[in-house]
Amino acid sequence: MSKATRANTQSPAPRGGDRHDLIRVHGARVNNLKDVSVEIPKRRLTVFTGVSGSGKSSLVFDTIAAESQRLINETYSAFVQGFMPTLARPEVDVLEGLTTAIVVDQQRMGADPRSTVGTATDAGAMLRILFSRLGEPHIGPPGAYAFNVPSVRASGAITVERGAKTTVKATFNRTGGMCARCEGRGSVTDIDLTQLYDDSKSLAEGAFTIPGWKSDSQWTVQVYAQSGFVDPDKPISRYTKKEMRDFLYGEPVKVKVNGVNLTYEGLIPKLQKSILSKDKEAMQPHIRAFVERAVTFTTCPECDGTRLSEGARSSKIEGISIADACAMQISDLAAWVRGLGAPSVAPLLDALRQTLDSFVEIGLGYLSLERPSGTLSGGEAQRVKMIRHLGSSLTDVTYVFDEPTIGLHPHDIERMNALLLRLRDKGNTVLVVEHKPETIAIADHVVDLGPGAGTGGGAICFEGSVEGLRTGGTITGRHFGDRAAVKDTVREPTGTLEIRGATANNLCEVDVDVPLGVLTVVTGVAGSGKSSLVHGSIPPGEGVVSIDQGAIRGSRRSNPATYTGLLDPIRKAFAKANGVKPALFSANSEGACPGCNGAGVVYTDLAMMAAVATTCEECEGKRFQAAVLEYRLGGRDISEVLAMSVTEAEEFFGAGEAATPAAHRVLGRLADVGLGYLSLGQPLTTLSGGERQRLKLATHMADKGGVYVLDEPTAGLHLADVEQLLHLLDRLVDSGKSVIVVEHHQAVMAHADWIIDLGPGAGHDGGRVVFEGTPADLVAGRATLTGEHLAAYVGA
Repeated sequence: MSKATRANTQSPAPRGGDRHDLIRVHGARVNNLKDVSVEIPKRRLTVFTGVSGSGKSSLVFDTIAAESQRLINETYSAFVQGFMPTLARPEVDVLEGLTTAIVVDQQRMGADPRSTVGTATDAGAMLRILFSRLGEPHIGPPGAYAFNVPSVRASGAITVERGAKTTVKATFNRTGGMCARCEGRGSVTDIDLTQLYDDSKSLAEGAFTIPGWKSDSQWTVQVYAQSGFVDPDKPISRYTKKEMRDFLYGEPVKVKVNGVNLTYEGLIPKLQKSILSKDKEAMQPHIRAFVERAVTFTTCPECDGTRLSEGARSSKIEGISIADACAMQISDLAAWVRGLGAPSVAPLLDALRQTLDSFVEIGLGYLSLERPSGTLSGGEAQRVKMIRHLGSSLTDVTYVFDEPTIGLHPHDIERMNALLLRLRDKGNTVLVVEHKPETIAIADHVVDLGPGAGTGGGAICFEGSVEGLRTGGTITGRHFGDRAAVKDTVREPTGTLEIRGATANNLCEVDVDVPLGVLTVVTGVAGSGKSSLVHGSIPPGEGVVSIDQGAIRGSRRSNPATYTGLLDPIRKAFAKANGVKPALFSANSEGACPGCNGAGVVYTDLAMMAAVATTCEECEGKRFQAAVLEYRLGGRDISEVLAMSVTEAEEFFGAGEAATPAAHRVLGRLADVGLGYLSLGQPLTTLSGGERQRLKLATHMADKGGVYVLDEPTAGLHLADVEQLLHLLDRLVDSGKSVIVVEHHQAVMAHADWIIDLGPGAGHDGGRVVFEGTPADLVAGRATLTGEHLAAYVGA
């Protein structure tokens, strides 16, 4: 009788797949990265830190996440890829162990006037389905509750090809939820005609006062002058009623102008389509100024700003219409949805509850679904994008976050940290670009880039644990434990700015005196009403310089020299020194290389594959014609000047043959905000978020004003850079300016002369002043959330 065989209790041999527990990057050279090699553990929380401009985003977003998304796109057929964004392979030798990357960045959400928090998330769509099933009276399918869907009615003859062709009469109806008066925008416009034209002049004499409309060369103007509907040589004030009606409200018709077929349309509908339909915040400054002069936006009297038709507003569930639901604070809407018990739509209600609860969990319960998405801050937009991932069952995914704590109060940072850890604990790899020590402290693995910014960065300074970072000797490690002390003495105000009865958004009849001549910090949890108080109650008029979080817009042709206006005095200096036109020294004008049109590179379109950029052979990437480069100023040509760093250029234009006071002043402001390492010709598209924020600050420092209003100037700044920002704020105050800062960073709070704390909560739980006084009094009292966190920060 044979013995029974004993079961093999040894663990199985390791499989090949078990070795893929690292993301390996070797030889990364994107932007300023210098052959970076790094190994990132999977299913862990890895934080990438370093000074602003050190190469964090280049490594995480432009290398790891970009290659992951490119490889996923390549799994589709060439036909499908033709409809997808084309991504170039990043400059890197080896990338191994990649998983599907989900990028949650700080890009502002679409600023389309019809885009809201509800339309940008699944919540709006689910709410429309809910009302189409349960709403009484029933008015139609989900589209009947959508303010972006107009009602359509049509009738006529159609040909049916089934056997013999037959012609039948048909009627088509589609019920939409769009308010016909405001076309789903919620507001209507009243246009001041005197701002559009000078009626004492004729069109031939240049009657139009609209920016960019010139009588001599503008095609748009020629359409009106040669349309035949009006007399171009007659002053507008002498038009007949018919001429005025055709001029202002004429229907679109084809006309021939100088042998070219063009469309003539009345001035009012033309402006509404070309200018007024765009988001005002996305306009160029001179266009925005024109719109603010010429147009008054008022709430639509027909839909009362709800954007919805009467039918959509009349259909209700338990006395609540979809307009009422979208106007509710999301935390209240979540409670209302939980109270609905309809078995026929149970799966829909469960999904809607989860989405709304995710808003509350992530700290956005104070928003409403009707809030225009273009008004969300960068931090709010990023958290809205996070919502769809919180309840996801996916595992082994790489989540990539770009400073998720931006715009968050220290109280809210704790909640964000818990969410990041929850994503990790589900078996995902979480990569976070971050500056805040509270988030760095929870990391499993830290990668510190530097040692400096721009050309002085792009190398790995440290890899390892948080404890290792503290003793690693890098800039981040040295500043990791920095704590600003509360001031012993504060400045005395020179006056006060009185705010009385402020009711913007969630403010509750706020009365507050903002001291002038000192550094004032307005703080409070996200959604407590800080921006509403500062931007809504302090008029941006004479003497007030307001610097918000709005993104810098610019193409790859834009650079620090063009954005700050620095290039104008430089071009004039070159032109004066050489006796030629200033336009020759612009790569976007007469001096551009004809081979690449001043871009420096030539792009080759390869259909569904990424376009290939090759350095222009004619100008060797210098962007200018060879003849232009023969002109010199101080021994340098224009391309060499644009290749200079701010620090080098400040010295170059400060003395000697090239001395240019106007250029030197701009360069001094750039150096003051810590951008001395940037090259003048570096494309704006390659700048980090912190660099763009400081570039904007440097530009506005030239504005003449006695009161500076700054909205979270520490956004995107490294711990070391915050110290430099505080010195800059001190210099502004000491020069006689009043500085009002909306800020969460405890170092800025501790450095303030006066603190105004709003709260106690967010949304309708906030909107009140819970503390006014010095930082020392706030720490001593600890009566608010801000006081508790500031006391813990300074070790009181």
